[in-house]
Amino acid sequence: MNARTSLRRLTIAGGVATVLLTAVPAPASAGAGTAPSGTRPRPASAHADPAAAPREAAAVLPETAAAPREAAAPQEADALRPLAVLSARRLATADLVAAAKWGTGSPVDDPVREQQVLDAMARQAAELGTDPRRTARIFRDQIEANKTVQRGLHRRWTADPTQAPDERPELGEVREEINRVNDALVRAIAASGAARTSPRCVPSLVGAAAHVRREQRLDALHTVALARSVRSVCGVGAPVPASAPARAS
Repeated sequence: MNARTSLRRLTIAGGVATVLLTAVPAPASAGAGTAPSGTRPRPASAHADPAAAPREAAAVLPETAAAPREAAAPQEADALRPLAVLSARRLATADLVAAAKWGTGSPVDDPVREQQVLDAMARQAAELGTDPRRTARIFRDQIEANKTVQRGLHRRWTADPTQAPDERPELGEVREEINRVNDALVRAIAASGAARTSPRCVPSLVGAAAHVRREQRLDALHTVALARSVRSVCGVGAPVPASAPARAS
């Protein structure tokens, strides 16, 4: 990826996160969304950490990124909203994966599983008549965003064990849910080709993600991860070779 392409992708992520973190703050009592099944609900203070937002964002966002100024068109917003909704739904599974791995010594990174997902999504994209390389790029970001949440939660639970889950979800069952979200997401990608290549894609995507963030009352960690998960949606960034759809590790 050349420097110009990299900057454009980071600018999109920065535009999304700038709006999400500053323009539409979640209520003070907001949590991170759905808590892992079978775990003790965590208090809002464990999620709503304004001081943590800049630290968590620094790994993904350029400090000078600004929200895009173009006006979003209703048709683009409608087409991109399912991508934002499904991205947030996929991020919710990161809480469950983190809980399943917590205390087991299992690493957050799982290159074999990640590549299986990327290969499967590229194949399904081709069957749906959309670009498998672009689809793999989007799913690569989805995977990295999911791992951002896992790492963030593990740091949080290490620092304050009282916030750690009481029970461990079954990882196989969680992955079945991830597979269902993946299927819906690849279809949404295929259905949104015109919106994703529109000049108004970025402001439309920012608006859709901001709405999801506000509606689901996401905390700083999940908000930054949501911005990370959609940064390739608008079709910028170097394509991934067809022979290797993407590497998420």
